Amino acid sequence: MSTAPQSTLTQQEPMTGPARRAFAGAVGGWAMDGFDVAIFALVAAPALRLLLPASGLAAGEADVGLYAQLSSAIFLAGWGTSFIWGPIADRFGRRPAMIGSILMFSVFTAGAGLSENVWVFMACRFLAAVGVGGEWAVAGTVVAESVPERLRTRFGGLLHSGTYIGSLLTGVLYLTAGHALGWRGMFFFGLVPALLVLFLRVGVKEPERFEARRRRGSMWEPVRVILRPPYRARTWGNLVLLVVSVMGLWAGTSFGATAISQLAERAGRGDATRLASLVTLITSVFTIAGCWCVPVLARRFGRRGALVLLYALMIVGILGAYAYAYPAGNIVAFLAFAPALGFGGANFAVFTIWLPEQYPTAVRATAFAFATTLSRWAAAVGTLLIGYGITATGSLSLPLALTALPFAAGLFLVRLAPETRGQSLPA
Repeated sequence: MSTAPQSTLTQQEPMTGPARRAFAGAVGGWAMDGFDVAIFALVAAPALRLLLPASGLAAGEADVGLYAQLSSAIFLAGWGTSFIWGPIADRFGRRPAMIGSILMFSVFTAGAGLSENVWVFMACRFLAAVGVGGEWAVAGTVVAESVPERLRTRFGGLLHSGTYIGSLLTGVLYLTAGHALGWRGMFFFGLVPALLVLFLRVGVKEPERFEARRRRGSMWEPVRVILRPPYRARTWGNLVLLVVSVMGLWAGTSFGATAISQLAERAGRGDATRLASLVTLITSVFTIAGCWCVPVLARRFGRRGALVLLYALMIVGILGAYAYAYPAGNIVAFLAFAPALGFGGANFAVFTIWLPEQYPTAVRATAFAFATTLSRWAAAVGTLLIGYGITATGSLSLPLALTALPFAAGLFLVRLAPETRGQSLPA
């Protein structure tokens, strides 16, 4: 199978109606994915404070931090299991894979709101993650294959901003109605994405590029292809780079709401909910801005250079927030480092552009899912270690500050994947 870059789209190719609908469906699904994921980051502390005693467990600050990390690790394990959506998309189509993943994460996010103990809560989070994890790979593949070649990089960045727009909407909802809804009501809003399935069923068709190369046979053949030469080295390299990114997101950025809530409670302030919403809003706004800037950075500095820049920002943000502001009890300083965490978090948008450029259509969704889902297993182990560190130290500070280390390693590991700047999407 040739690796030579090809394109079936000309530089003058217009943005057609089917391409617009495909992009809208992909962005909508990815935004609702971000909406559901952000709910947990905001309501983890109040949910666990209720569910831990109901499960016969202590609910002190360190206990809540530990079980929040355990729940994150379980969520990551579920996300790793969602690799199955890649082969499904390559064998049966992009649209059924999108519909299935959206329904799964919607139903089980809402199910978490019905939990009466921490173990049912964890099970719902695992199953929701199996749905969540498939959305990025399938949506990214759909956009890359549907939009004109001249717009592909730009729309890749716009697509990835969707998940943070969803997070932003969650922050707004929690800020304006969090007290009235409670943590259960927030989870019930997880059913909203299921409505998107109606649009996907009626308005979105399979990309022409995929239809022209639709294959039959074993669903697992793409897995064998991406793990053999000439793709094997880049496949494992992409997985390593995604492990770096996911470690930082789940152990650092997504813990911001819990961290600032604890700072507010320690200071005797009564605005913990407002501050948790505020830090989520700040990071979401700056990540959205970062995603919009990623196409420019990727064209100017290459895919590798853009990733290095954003990894460096994550190092600054994590060390500033957790090595300095949190141990000092400085809420203002913590908020001041949130923009760096937000903009740096746009490093995921680089992969939305970069991964489809490295593989042909027949195996593209599988390769995308391999890196973006299986990386969660390694990150889950790291997250459990951080949870242990929180218990051992009695604080979030040192364990979360150490999440800067994977990004430091990532500055040197970017060469594991090929530079694809200026290349067309392979056929």
